[in-house]
Amino acid sequence: MRQIEVAVIGTGWCGGIRAETLSRSALVDKLHICEIRPERLAEVRELTNPATATEDYQDIVNNPAIEVVYISTTPETTHFPIARDCMAAGKHVLLEKPIALELDEANELIKLSKDKNVKFTIGYSQRFNPKIAYAKKSIAEGKLGKIVNVMVSRHLSRNLGKKIANRVKLSPAAMESTHDLDFVFWLLAPAKPVRVYSQGAYGYMQELNGSYDCMWNTVTMDDGSLVVVGGGWNLPPSYPNYCGTWIEITGTEGALILDDTSRDNWLNTVKDGTQYPMSTMPGEQVDHAFAGQMGPETIHFLEAVLQDTDVMVSADHAKMVMESYCAADVSAEINEPVTLPLTNHSLAVLHEMKHGTDD
Repeated sequence: MRQIEVAVIGTGWCGGIRAETLSRSALVDKLHICEIRPERLAEVRELTNPATATEDYQDIVNNPAIEVVYISTTPETTHFPIARDCMAAGKHVLLEKPIALELDEANELIKLSKDKNVKFTIGYSQRFNPKIAYAKKSIAEGKLGKIVNVMVSRHLSRNLGKKIANRVKLSPAAMESTHDLDFVFWLLAPAKPVRVYSQGAYGYMQELNGSYDCMWNTVTMDDGSLVVVGGGWNLPPSYPNYCGTWIEITGTEGALILDDTSRDNWLNTVKDGTQYPMSTMPGEQVDHAFAGQMGPETIHFLEAVLQDTDVMVSADHAKMVMESYCAADVSAEINEPVTLPLTNHSLAVLHEMKHGTDD
């Protein structure tokens, strides 16, 4: 298998993981990194020894030798223009979620990827969680029979929630439950969502950026199965890990319960008290191994490009997830169920929620 030149644009938490993973891969000929913060650029440069390091992403776009780009920038408003420019230059793109902030931007990126014949995927790394992969395998093998219900409850620590919510005003459904909507729809394919009812509750985050602390979303699928996804970011500062998730899948022939609360690794020190290490959603490098999902996901996309195989998450699927969490936001706002695909009325409500009235 040939080697390839790759780039990471945005080398914060997630981008740093991707850059370090790529720097260790024998599939990578040369690594290029881009980061607007000089001190972080220097830090990741020291860690990964890239061929080039720049503060201007156009240096990546204009380098014809770079074939694959991972976009891990914040705030999320930067996703669309950078992904657009990279694909317009003929580069394969893995873009962190969300695919875009506006549905027409998502449509434009999907069309561009098809016009340019480049691979385009979204970083829904939970599909690389072995527990989620096992659920997919169990359902595909028919062990659970016809799926009746899937329930996911995911909660983040308050400190991490504050960090995320400070970047841009997006709801827990859009920023956290989006991962769960993605993998649940993947588990239940070819079923598709047809109706969403959502409720949110305010608390700590309301004063910070006007966001709900948690949202619970009920999704009806076109095969009659029921999905309930709850997400929040308000676990107290003393909570010993970043993320805890509980999943229940019931079918006509069985049930599968997945405990992803990370309580199986328990560290207690005099200095920091109780901690659940290796409990972040992206994962982390642990010496010679990677604990978590983002490392394998990063390499999988590279292999998909080199072997010309399907990406794990199609852009069309990511847009369906986006429409679903947009429907959740509208539903919580108007206190009514919202049908999918989104109607003109729902789209008008969504536009007003994001941009206010035009008059």
